[in-house]
Amino acid sequence: MTGASHFLKDGYQMTAKHQKRVEILLEALPYIKEFSGKTVVIKYGGSAMKSDELKEGFATDIALCKYVGMNPVIVHGGGPDISAYMEKLSMEIKFVEGLRVTDAATMELAKMVLVGKVNKEVVALINQHGVPAVGLGGDDGRLIMAEKRTVAGTAGDEIDLGQVGRIVDINTEVLESLGEDFIPVVASVGADEQGISYNINADEVASMLAVALEAEKVIFLTDVEGLYADMEDPGSMISQCPLADVDRMIAAGSISKGMIPKLKAVSRALGGGVNSAHIIDGRVPHAVLLEVFTRSGIGTKIEA
Repeated sequence: MTGASHFLKDGYQMTAKHQKRVEILLEALPYIKEFSGKTVVIKYGGSAMKSDELKEGFATDIALCKYVGMNPVIVHGGGPDISAYMEKLSMEIKFVEGLRVTDAATMELAKMVLVGKVNKEVVALINQHGVPAVGLGGDDGRLIMAEKRTVAGTAGDEIDLGQVGRIVDINTEVLESLGEDFIPVVASVGADEQGISYNINADEVASMLAVALEAEKVIFLTDVEGLYADMEDPGSMISQCPLADVDRMIAAGSISKGMIPKLKAVSRALGGGVNSAHIIDGRVPHAVLLEVFTRSGIGTKIEA
């Protein structure tokens, strides 16, 4: 037997390698107990979707969460994929305050990409691990009811974004009817009472679903390590903070513009009763497992 070791009762030996494995499993045990039977909403996107290795790692994480008794619900966008197809078709790509201007043709393409491509890829990856996943668009079964959204222009007017929506209601019966054996994978589109489809920000969908499902936590996978106290200082990453601190940082202008919509989604979730929100780096392999099942976690944890 090689490597450092120590004797257990009756003379059995445990190597340092085995001891480390045991410590990892023991560290995960209290979190498995705490979150068993709880709903966790995970917004999947950004860099976590860019490589086959990260995609596979994410699917493995979700399957493991399900196997230990959690109820994960996945929400995804797919902005880069939509833009890539629009470029191929020579369609104009335009954003206003981070929101994609979505005319009827863009909405049709967005649904094809989000519901027909990205959603089915995520479902297939999770299914390969023996856990049944079901793909849904927000307009399936009136899951996500939406209304037209506009933004204020600099002259005080309203800018028409086309078929960009905001959520007005979540019909949780659609997800509950699936039963606890299935993992829902929800594409970030919705529809209004007339059946008109809307493109909806995936962070907003994740936060509102978390509230409607009374989730224990909501996790946002991003392209950064977490929330920084100083955007210019990579060593200022905040591991944990109350929502009030985030509000003060936004008011002080110390939060990057790209992070503000995500933090608004965090605020909606926590204000609606979700216990915690987490902003984690989707570029890290198995980021979800590291956040949920380790003592230190990764990224930034925000509580009300």
